[in-house]
Amino acid sequence: MKRLLIIEDDPVIAEVQKDYLLAHGFEVNVAERGDEGLEMALQGGYNLILLDLMLPSMDGYEVCRRIREASNVPILIVSAKKEEIDKIRGFGLGADDYILKPFGLGELVARVKAHLSRYERLIGQGQSEHRKDELRLNGIRIEKQSRRVFVNEREVPFTAKEYDLLLFLVTNPNRVFRKEDLFERIWGMDAIGSDHATVTVHISKLRDKIERDPSKPQHVETVWGVGYRFNI
Repeated sequence: MKRLLIIEDDPVIAEVQKDYLLAHGFEVNVAERGDEGLEMALQGGYNLILLDLMLPSMDGYEVCRRIREASNVPILIVSAKKEEIDKIRGFGLGADDYILKPFGLGELVARVKAHLSRYERLIGQGQSEHRKDELRLNGIRIEKQSRRVFVNEREVPFTAKEYDLLLFLVTNPNRVFRKEDLFERIWGMDAIGSDHATVTVHISKLRDKIERDPSKPQHVETVWGVGYRFNI
């Protein structure tokens, strides 16, 4: 049974989420304060976290940041904040998805299952692949088994989605991909609404981590009016 943590200060919303997820076979715990939710998340044992942004004691952005520093567990932000800057900030801190309130409970469960399935598949691949299955390209070394990335032989930490995006681009070099295509392939959901912000933030994060000068990227190139490609 997969264990989920809901960090939500509205008891009505939290109870509705919890009841629906319980009905679909999940084990669910709820925290109503940011600091309480962070403490529970850092204790481990959760397969996915649903996180509100407007929380007492510690806002959801800080909770997301501190969880991501310690774990790659999928984090789904569930918030009424609709501005693109809020989504960009959330993805920039390592969130895997951003669900707007009000939301359909069926959609919530579908997204939870999709992220759980993708995360398990990636972890399973890492456990089953041999160490020799690594990629070396342009000073970047990717160890598939351990999901570790080295730039000029210095290990650089990547979130789950940053790693997925980098691996996809590296294994498809010199091909141009639209933002919509990347969103669909990496996030695996209907690319409506937040796809451009999601991809833009993650491309920026990749450049910060692998480029010598992120303002003049040599690896992850922008093809204006089309999308992005990884150069070799």
